[in-house]
Amino acid sequence: MAKTLTLGLMSGTSLDGVDAVAVDFSGVGPRLTGHHHIEFPKELKESLLALCQPGDNEIDRMGKTSVELGKFYVHCINELLDVADIGRKDVAAVGIHGQTIRHRPEEGWTLQLNNPALVAELSGLDVISDFRARDIAAGGEGAPLVPAFHRQVFMGEVARSVVNIGGIANVTFLPPRRGYGKIIGFDCGPGNILLDAWCRKHIARPYDTNGAWGATGHVNEELLEKLLSDPYFDREPPKSTGREHFNLEWLEKQLADFGTLEPADVQATLVMLTARTITDAVKRFAGRTEEIYLCGGGALNGALAQRIRECAGENIYVRSTTALGVDPMHVEAMAFAWLAWAFLQKKPGNLPEVTNATGARVLGALYPH
Repeated sequence: MAKTLTLGLMSGTSLDGVDAVAVDFSGVGPRLTGHHHIEFPKELKESLLALCQPGDNEIDRMGKTSVELGKFYVHCINELLDVADIGRKDVAAVGIHGQTIRHRPEEGWTLQLNNPALVAELSGLDVISDFRARDIAAGGEGAPLVPAFHRQVFMGEVARSVVNIGGIANVTFLPPRRGYGKIIGFDCGPGNILLDAWCRKHIARPYDTNGAWGATGHVNEELLEKLLSDPYFDREPPKSTGREHFNLEWLEKQLADFGTLEPADVQATLVMLTARTITDAVKRFAGRTEEIYLCGGGALNGALAQRIRECAGENIYVRSTTALGVDPMHVEAMAFAWLAWAFLQKKPGNLPEVTNATGARVLGALYPH
């Protein structure tokens, strides 16, 4: 009997944990057969966060952390198989994105911390990883990679933009299925990354649940305009970014000219920054959009979602991907399950028009168990 399931493991720039899914792509559309989320252990999360910025003794710390991360991925796989009652004999492969700690496409490289050989050894499953490297080798940005999956699952009868709000927010513009136009995908700027960092610093929580703390503050328009003046926001796609650009140090540098501000006001301003950079990007680079669908952790932030609706205006319908039948927290992990499936089928996983690669490429490297 053919193995029809691929697993997808995703941990994004928010570093809140690992989303694991099992998906069957052998039918007309994807069929989710299991899902599980596990938060990072505190020490592992801190190690990963520290590696996202230059520091001392990085090679040794990377090596040690990659072993810890690989073992944690195996734990996530085992938990998923148990929760979903899936046998290893039914799994064709596991697609693992790894944890991005540097993204330098302008220099021709990107680095996702991972240990796929260890995961294959300990899990007894084939592992496919290192998805971004081939696109970069072909002259692309190596990101975003999810638009190819969005095309498969979310393309409809009207023009849509799918917005994933993780640590970094990215936009995929999908023209109508029977219409014209090309798919566009790019990172539009910070999603949760600044919100979470400011929250950790001032109220010692990993994130602002439903935007409740930020909702007690007021948007500082002068600060907002300064934040919006960052040159990244005006760059034409294709483009991608990460923690190496948008981080707490970046924010504090912008705040240096403002004296003392109420922390809740800064948080409210950061919510507006994320909403504005998303909707400004949609209007500027995907102007035919009639519907916006939100996914990722930011889709669960009610205050942020409301700001996005306000900034989008009355003519654009804004909902989460739940309205399209996919839980917003499962989308990215499903995308990497799809990339693993595409690798096994020897089908391209990138969209050159999105990443600026010189052509379509099969993405990933196989580590047999």
